Amino acid sequence: MTTLVLITLTDPGEGLTEAEIIDIKVSVGDRISINDPVIEVETAKSAVELPSHVGGTVTRVLVAVGDEVPVGTPLIEVDTDGGPAPAGSAADAPAADAPTADAPTADAPAADAPASAPAPDGPSAAASASPAEPAPAAPAEEEPKNLVGYGSTEAPPRRRRRVQPAADTQVPIDRILAKPPVRKLARDLGIALADVFATGPDGTVTREDVLAAQQRAIGGDTVSVHDGDYFPDESPQAPETLPGTMKSSLSQPFAGYTSDDRTTRVPIRSVRKRTAEAMVSSAFTAPHVTVFNEVDMTATMDLVGRLRASREWADVKISPLVVVAKALLVAIRRNPEVNASWDEASQEIVYKHFVNLGIAAATPRGLIVPNIKDAHLLTLRELAIGINDLAKTARAGRTPLSATREGTITITNFGVFGIDSGTPILNPGESVILGMGAVKEKPRVIDGQIVPRQVAQLAASFDHRLIDGALGAELLRDVSAVLEQPDLGLVWG
Repeated sequence: MTTLVLITLTDPGEGLTEAEIIDIKVSVGDRISINDPVIEVETAKSAVELPSHVGGTVTRVLVAVGDEVPVGTPLIEVDTDGGPAPAGSAADAPAADAPTADAPTADAPAADAPASAPAPDGPSAAASASPAEPAPAAPAEEEPKNLVGYGSTEAPPRRRRRVQPAADTQVPIDRILAKPPVRKLARDLGIALADVFATGPDGTVTREDVLAAQQRAIGGDTVSVHDGDYFPDESPQAPETLPGTMKSSLSQPFAGYTSDDRTTRVPIRSVRKRTAEAMVSSAFTAPHVTVFNEVDMTATMDLVGRLRASREWADVKISPLVVVAKALLVAIRRNPEVNASWDEASQEIVYKHFVNLGIAAATPRGLIVPNIKDAHLLTLRELAIGINDLAKTARAGRTPLSATREGTITITNFGVFGIDSGTPILNPGESVILGMGAVKEKPRVIDGQIVPRQVAQLAASFDHRLIDGALGAELLRDVSAVLEQPDLGLVWG
């Protein structure tokens, strides 16, 4: 007798209610063990792998890459006894490598596609050469009435992708097409298929595509580290498969993109979509005030140079960003009222006695803000190690959800792009964000003499509901003072 168990989307926390499926790591018939990763999802905060809480044989894959599913949605069905799949279950259920009821096949076009739309003749058609009669797909707007519980064999209604390709596109991809060996290769290399540029027939991901994605990751072409921060750099260009088109400026085309001769459409993925929503909410909820100051960074740059040359720092990357972070922590100690948040629901100002320092990071999936827990307790060396660890994790695309929680104050380093200054927007739930501009050599007047100095602009945005102009200015003044005279950090810190 078989025992069927459903692996569902667990609550990711932080008030998040849904996630997007970005990679399916198993197929029907695979044997899995407890804690084996089975699906990778992307939330508003990060991309995370979901492990299996049971061991057995996969009998059904109930979702497809690109689906946006709410918490509690069944994802994978597992036979914990390892017996054959029940009739009408594994054989009929949609799998990651087989056409789904709501995806185009050689015998049945998509529910919302024109009747005259041609059927694909690539892997989709091959996989559906002898299908059972597919069940009619549920309407896209219809929500599942009942979620499947443990031990049930009934498949839930499928959720359609929110971004549908146009009927006349050259790459009609509703899900990622890849053969099992290619999926296994991607899984072994730690490459998410959703982030691989597909060049095979009908948008099929090939072995060469996966290896190319790995090479970009190893070579640092997608995300690089510079002065302690990380950001997209020298964006790789998509293969010029469409004649007459301009070169793409996309940093990493996703497998679900669609193109014609004049435009390319890329689905707005979870991180970028939620970031946009959060920024709009922050900008129109918290009254922003930004103060600016030009800082003489010469002493700070000299300190960084000495540390880089010292034996004690030989194995630790030190950058001006690390010193700016330390200066901010010292300034927060002198102005603790800035380390607060506005609780609209309870009508309270929450003053925090700890600093979880966020470092804004631009990644191919969008902006994320991982933070260093209890940064106020760290030495300069420990702070440098923490920032470097954040960079390595982001470069590998493995920033955990826990690293983005409970941030209190954020630093954004737009100077790595050569930008002098800007007006940063508050990370939701925080009251201060400090922007750091590029360090450049400029003439300054000192003791009546014009001398070359290393200069940078700082910009501090704050929530004017709980931080008035005087307090915000004092915070920025203290940060600037430590950067101009780093020995003040010993006196004030």
